[in-house]
Amino acid sequence: MNRYPLWKFVLIGTVIVIGLLYTIPNFFGESPAVQISPAKTSLKLDEGLLRKVEDTLKLADIPFDGVFMDASGVKVRFANTDTQLLAKDKLVANLGKDYTVALNLVPQTPNWLQSIGAKPMYLGLDLRGGVHFLLQVDMKAALDKAAESTMGDFRMALRKEKVNYFGIERQGQVVVVKFESEAEATKARNLLAKDYSDLTYKITGSDKDFNLTASMSVMAQKRIQEFALKQNLQTLHNRINELGVAEPIVQQQGMDRIVVQLPGVQDTAKAKEILGRTATLEIRMVDEEKSDMATLQKAQSGQVPFGDEMFTDREGRPVLVKKNVVLTGDRITDAGPGVNGQNGASVVNVTLDGRGAGIFKNVTRENVGKRMAILLIEKGSTEVITAPVINEEIGGGRVQISGMANAQEATDISLLLRAGALAAPMEIIEERTVGPSMGEENIKRGVHSTLWGFAAIAVMMIVYYMVFGGVSVMALGVNLLLLVAILSMLQATLTLPGLAAIALALGMAIDANVLINERIREELRNGNTPQASIHAGYDRAFDTILDSNVTTLIAGLALFMFGTGPIKGFAVVHVLGIMTSMFSAVLVSRALVNLLYGYRRKIEHLRIG
Repeated sequence: MNRYPLWKFVLIGTVIVIGLLYTIPNFFGESPAVQISPAKTSLKLDEGLLRKVEDTLKLADIPFDGVFMDASGVKVRFANTDTQLLAKDKLVANLGKDYTVALNLVPQTPNWLQSIGAKPMYLGLDLRGGVHFLLQVDMKAALDKAAESTMGDFRMALRKEKVNYFGIERQGQVVVVKFESEAEATKARNLLAKDYSDLTYKITGSDKDFNLTASMSVMAQKRIQEFALKQNLQTLHNRINELGVAEPIVQQQGMDRIVVQLPGVQDTAKAKEILGRTATLEIRMVDEEKSDMATLQKAQSGQVPFGDEMFTDREGRPVLVKKNVVLTGDRITDAGPGVNGQNGASVVNVTLDGRGAGIFKNVTRENVGKRMAILLIEKGSTEVITAPVINEEIGGGRVQISGMANAQEATDISLLLRAGALAAPMEIIEERTVGPSMGEENIKRGVHSTLWGFAAIAVMMIVYYMVFGGVSVMALGVNLLLLVAILSMLQATLTLPGLAAIALALGMAIDANVLINERIREELRNGNTPQASIHAGYDRAFDTILDSNVTTLIAGLALFMFGTGPIKGFAVVHVLGIMTSMFSAVLVSRALVNLLYGYRRKIEHLRIG
């Protein structure tokens, strides 16, 4: 009646052992570290960088506990923060601006645990320390940029349809096109209204001075602002990945603000640098008429011809390009690495949006036989990736960029182009640094509150229910073990609200055992035998336990679906705590009771208070 088959004991034991293995990493803590990653896509993350970092530290006689390389960069672990800061200064001086050197924290989990995927759970900003930024997006600049783009589109469309105009300018967020006759202005309005229907057009003027003004509607402005915010969010996500931050928080706040939280990052200046870093693409025409040797030599000495700019390509050769930008990275909808089918070289395949495809088609048609320069702008520096000759008109919106050093560089540049540039500039309006000591204090308080709560429950249960109270406490300990293990396995982020949810989960989990114990007492009072009372107590209490946990689970899911930030973190722990409590309160406690009483043929008295 009260005996579990062997496979159930094996199953429960296996679950507990796995839970123990995945909980242990949380007790090893973290050590200060320095992370080194390439600041440019042309630089490689390889064993050479690893050796260079190691040699630099050895020559400077700076002790370190370990050095390793992962996807985010080379990481060096140190015994204390003083050594960490000293190593950072030495590495910055030795590696220069080509590499990003950032302070970080890395777990001290043994390799044998990491080999089975056992890692500590991520800690939020309030527990781990780190930096918090509140950024204001310049929505006016986003609208100005959209107006600039519209002005270029108008110019291309009017030239294509051979509509005569003698000037085009931007006045704030309004584009003004100047005509000599009202007929031409009307013709232009009808033409542009077909392709740019989200703009409001108006013709004013007299004699030979007519203006066609195009202004954005309220809906168009709202759409541009929403896109700018989403684009900046995506860009920031990709930039922050370079810091190797575990579970960063990048989320919208209001209509024009973004919150960025970087747990574990103490280097505020480096975090600012990464947040401001963007990469974008520009396509310009090479100035063939002024690309002779003498002009290039003068340009290198500072005498750049009017209307041109000089940059260098991957081989260090000077390239003179026109200032007029044909196409920018804003028109890129997708980018991915690939291989050239003819020579097997690494390339980047770029897909342009509708307008970008049209512009690119017109430019390549009008400049067959000329060179087109593709420029990558990153961290304020511009580099000519490639400057191929246009052999024919290219349509369809798909462009292949060659000149990649290897497949890794093609992948890196694809990532940068997909992230794109910031759609609008941002300003940091609030900055906070949470020190690691404050995070440690929060952890201590949270852990102490949980342990004291557990101890109080344990004393009450043992005093009130005696042996069965002890069983309930052991089941509650398994519940806590499994909850921490699952959070670690999911690599969930634990914050102060999460710690509160753990304490609450313990208080709620004991309810199930109270129901079971009271049901067993009731069965004993009704005259049932001890074995029958145990069996009936667990069976008849199960429905009540299930109903109460399902209703609480629904509340937790609602918090997760509709909550944000700390509320969502609380909900995750709350829901997981309900699931683990069902397992521990019903299966684990029943297994322990079965071990104590299941194999005794005759029981005269149950020690249940």
